[in-house]
Amino acid sequence: MTALRWQGFLEEFGYSVEVTESWSRDDTALLIALHAYRSHHSIVAFKKKYPKRPIVLVLTGTDLYRDMENHSEVIQSMEMADQLIILQSSAVDLIPADLRYKVQVIYQSVEVENAIDIRDPATKSAFLVSVIGHLREEKDPFCVVRSLPLLPADSKITVTHLGQAMNPQMKDLAENFNATVKRYQWIGEISHAETLKVLSQSHLMVISSRMEGGAHVVSEAIALGIPVIASDIPGNRGLLGEDYPAYYPVADEKALATLLYRAENTPAFYALLQKHIDLRRELIKPAREKQSVQEMINTLTAK
Repeated sequence: MTALRWQGFLEEFGYSVEVTESWSRDDTALLIALHAYRSHHSIVAFKKKYPKRPIVLVLTGTDLYRDMENHSEVIQSMEMADQLIILQSSAVDLIPADLRYKVQVIYQSVEVENAIDIRDPATKSAFLVSVIGHLREEKDPFCVVRSLPLLPADSKITVTHLGQAMNPQMKDLAENFNATVKRYQWIGEISHAETLKVLSQSHLMVISSRMEGGAHVVSEAIALGIPVIASDIPGNRGLLGEDYPAYYPVADEKALATLLYRAENTPAFYALLQKHIDLRRELIKPAREKQSVQEMINTLTAK
């Protein structure tokens, strides 16, 4: 999504852009690489053929929170790049100190207002919670399921879980919870438009990741004005802000249940979450991202 959105920006600026899985060794004025580890060979090849032409490297969550410790290629890619892009502010702390001068934060933009019919979730009779993301271990996808039995009996919370099971074990678990947990429904993978509709009709979204570089679905929740309850990890803090009042310790279903019930039953707390979400909206506007990309490209091509 980032690649295609940036392609649109750059074509508006008058550039010819090709999006590929690897650099094809064609004559290229500037290389923008997503993912330091997976793009390493393309970066090396481009640097060897065009040592004076600029390279922009967009660092992903797996780069920063997993691969950097295990693969020397990540640091090598960062060293060869002229500009390092991170997608949320907390990632700066993970960049080696001698490379931070290359870093720029560009938040991923989201434009949803014209795509779906947004309704005020506060008018709903039930308290709807969405969980959106493919089912894999680093997402801790069933933390919300573990939290549901801990809710008081008077809670009206129901959970809709969207996302493809990434292995048979996850699928079995999801199907079992779907059949046995009264408040929980796993729908699986649906279209992006349908996903946005579910999100727009939710009171809350839960993101329970153990590791995350800056989830696009959090930006979508911000764009829609939907409050979020988030695991306390840098990737979530970088998008929602250090002072956001609804973080819970990773994998702590008791703390998650407490926050869910508080948001459901304490109007002042729910309003506070909504206020914080509204304050973050400016960061993820397309015009802001477009301007940031344009200024970066203009600076690099002027050198």
